[in-house]
Amino acid sequence: MTTAGDKPDLPYEPGARRNTPLATKIKEHLARSGNLTMAGYVDLCLNDPEHGYYQTQNVIGQTGDFTTAPEISQIFGELIGLWCAVVWQQMGSPQHLSLIELGPGRGTLMTDALRATRNIPAFYDALSIVLVEQSEKLRQKQTQALATTSCPINWVSDYRQLFETAPISGDRPAIIIANEFFDALPASTLICHGPSNGKRDENVWLEHGVTFDGEKLIERSTSHSHVVDDTSNHPPDEQSRRLNERFPKASPGDSYIDQSQIFADFAHMLSRFDRAAALIIDYGHTEPALGDTLQAVRDHHFEHPLTSPGEADLSYQVGFGELSEALTRESLSVDGPTTQAEYLGALGLAERASRLMAANPTRAHEIEVAALRLVAPNSMGTRFKAIGARSPTLPPLPGLPQPTD
Repeated sequence: MTTAGDKPDLPYEPGARRNTPLATKIKEHLARSGNLTMAGYVDLCLNDPEHGYYQTQNVIGQTGDFTTAPEISQIFGELIGLWCAVVWQQMGSPQHLSLIELGPGRGTLMTDALRATRNIPAFYDALSIVLVEQSEKLRQKQTQALATTSCPINWVSDYRQLFETAPISGDRPAIIIANEFFDALPASTLICHGPSNGKRDENVWLEHGVTFDGEKLIERSTSHSHVVDDTSNHPPDEQSRRLNERFPKASPGDSYIDQSQIFADFAHMLSRFDRAAALIIDYGHTEPALGDTLQAVRDHHFEHPLTSPGEADLSYQVGFGELSEALTRESLSVDGPTTQAEYLGALGLAERASRLMAANPTRAHEIEVAALRLVAPNSMGTRFKAIGARSPTLPPLPGLPQPTD
């Protein structure tokens, strides 16, 4: 049994909770309905149109709550841009290519990728950019960052609606980049409850949620919109049976972050293209894992996810094993996963850093430190993973190992 780690187990301290505008809104909702699933809570915290984190906060960078790889070093986006150009060549250098980024942040990765590929004019001229972004605040930053590009740019709010709301067709080749995207998509939190007969293969897994006890937000297990304390009348459903098979040693109280529907939706979208390749880089684990990996970060410090609704970044570890399974079920070929350090090393991070340092000697130390942050052991280099997916007619993607049986 694998357990997800690397998340501080922070208690919910009533004295630390902050009565944010969204907390008030959630309490009013709970007064009417009685409970809210954890996925629904996360969705409100991140995406509520009035008080959601991505709508109101300065989220990325030193003045925000977290820093992503593209903001640490320009080399990250440059290498991914050159990777895209090589994949385009593997596709036969088509005259038209949709370059799609999911969760583009401030537009830094795409800006660096386009700058690095300007000397490949046929690739650059083939591009139509599609940015999948819900936040109007971040769309404005992306517009500013990409103001000088000559490539056409379109914005879409939901990757599941790419074919319905963007100038995309299945017969146009596509490359999709998702850096730190899936970790912010609301996922179901399931809690294992032991059956009355004590048999582990009959454990009941119930969705975790949030309710209001009249004073503060608290976590509770919910099922069918009712707070549940007794599982004797809830025999294992299909979801419970699937998890009992996957985790035969699970005990009452164990938790699992279920991202299966998110991955299934993404894999189905990707399979609709005749020729497409995707690169996913995110914080996560490679084997199916038990553990509640939902975490909150505010001002670069961890706190309990219920402390500051709408004013802290909420994210999960990504289950790369489950993602790979979803891609395979859609008959897509999968390359990796591998660590971010191995992926960037294979693309030539050290060589690119050396050239950049030589060209900018006064910034050499700064460039070196930033590059090392991307590949540092026991930090970004190993905690972040990279995985590729492609149409089965395409050759293996560069920088990613072939999975072994």
